[in-house]
Parts: sequence; C-alpha cells; structure tokens
Amino acid sequence: MKNYQKLSYHEYRIMLSDGSSIVTTRQECFSIEPASEDCLFKQRWYYSPDQYMAVRLPRNELGERLGKDNAADLKAQERLIARNRERNTEIDAYITDGGISLDIPDQNNSVEDTAIMKAELNAIHKAISELPDELKDLCKALIHKEKQMANGAVYSDDESVMEIHDRKLDALEDIIESMNGRPLLVAYWFKHDLERIRKRFEIREIKSSRDISEWNSGKIPVALIHPASAGHGLNLQSGGSTLVWFGLTWSLELYQQTNARLWRQGQTADTVVIQHIIAKGTIDEQIMKALKTKDTTQAALIAAVKADLEVHK
Repeated sequence: MKNYQKLSYHEYRIMLSDGSSIVTTRQECFSIEPASEDCLFKQRWYYSPDQYMAVRLPRNELGERLGKDNAADLKAQERLIARNRERNTEIDAYITDGGISLDIPDQNNSVEDTAIMKAELNAIHKAISELPDELKDLCKALIHKEKQMANGAVYSDDESVMEIHDRKLDALEDIIESMNGRPLLVAYWFKHDLERIRKRFEIREIKSSRDISEWNSGKIPVALIHPASAGHGLNLQSGGSTLVWFGLTWSLELYQQTNARLWRQGQTADTVVIQHIIAKGTIDEQIMKALKTKDTTQAALIAAVKADLEVHK
C-alpha cells in the first residue's frame, strides 16, 4: 500500500474521541497523538484523496475501526487500478492525428493577424525561458497568458474577453460528431472557455447532484467539468468512458483526479479514453509532456520551454 501521507491535501483534520473533528495543520495532523502507557491502539489516519482530506484518528475503538476500514478501501482501489492497467482499461491518448493537435491561428485570420499572433507567442515563450528565478510570479502570469492564447481567447486589462481563434472549438466539434451520440465529458479551464463552448454547442456543465444523476443515467450527451471541482468525490463513471481536455491544467493532481472521475470502480466500458486538444507551438505541448513525465513544477515547465526554443532556433 502506498504512503498516503506523501500526498498533498486541501484539508487536514483531527478527530476527537467523541467522533467530532477540528481543522488543523498538516504537521499536526500527521503527528502521533500522545497516549497513556496502557493504550492498546496504534495511531491511525483516514485518507480521502478524492476529497483532498486527511484526518488523524483518535487512539480508541472508533479510530481503530475507521482506520482499518479506510485502509481496506484504499487497498481495494489500488488493486482495481492495477487490474485495470493489466487489462489496458485506461488509454492516455495524446492523439496527434485526426484534428487533435492543431496549428493556430485558424484560416479565418488575416496574414497580418497571423503574423502578429505568432510573434506574440514567440515573445512570451522567449520571456518565460529568460526570466530569472526571482521573477517567478511574472513567469507564472506569462504561462497563464499563453495557456489562454492556446485555447483561443484572452482576458484584456478591463477583464473583457478578446477572441483569437476557434481551432479548439472546431476540433471539439469534430470529436462530438465522431462520438455519434455517445456521452462525452469535456474538461475546460478558463471561464471564457466555458462561455465560448456554451455559445457554440448545446452542452451542460456538471455542478449539482441532479447534473451528476442525469449524466450517470445517460441523459446528458455532452457535459462540461472544471478540474478544480472534479476531484471532490464525483462519481461519473456510469455516464460515459471518454474525456477530452479542451484546456489543460498543469496540476498533475487535478489532471489525475479529473481522469479518475471516469476511470474508477464501477466503470463498465472495456476502455476509458482520455483525449487532449493541443495547440502546436504553445505551452500546451510543454504541459502535456510534463503531465506524461509527472513533473509539473514551474521549473520543469520553464526548462521544457527553453529546450523547445533551442530545438527551433
């Protein structure tokens, strides 16, 4: 069984002897509760990776039972994942054919607009690679801006949305048509992604328990989900087996948790397909490589950008 204390959680709690709990720090949560010499119970914890929560349990019968049950559940989930891998029930498909890996901008842009956009992308790419370590916040902002450009729109200084290209929307349309009515889950990142997708397609965002129920009942052919809300124990495996990333996250944890909404116990399909819509020549490519190598630190992304610039000199 893997060490769940090495994972990062959003919430840390301590359960008291009466079953109530209080919020605490990571350090305090994973410390050992003092106990009397005649205490018969070892220190146990309750881990909920789906809900990003870890709880230090009391050293009594309640804590012993909860800890053992939780450990058994986690082990069962690990065995299921191992079996699924052996049966190839997850395909992490970075598809570069069939309209998934895209050149931007699109054909509707003028030659002048195309030149300006490519110059902007190159300038941002170059700036990311050359910024010193002490300007990490600026670097993060530039990566954020390039992610927006890759998706097709950016926020201006007054927070209005400036649309740049529709290449990812076109690719999403092709994917939806290729599904032939089979359910499709779409992960987006920026608010303007959501707005532009909704404007183009008849699509529904999964936000409520009713949405979840109707998705799992097959009543929603195309559904939208945001990675930040996809890790909190959502069970969507009964509704479909294909997920497409319209906009990537560079958080490995959010990426894996979102994919796990479909790839989990209860999934009846032989294969869960994960697709990515990638804008060529943008930070999308570096983020995708980082997710595959499981190194999504900012330093790794900057190093990947530098390497890409060297290749294309």
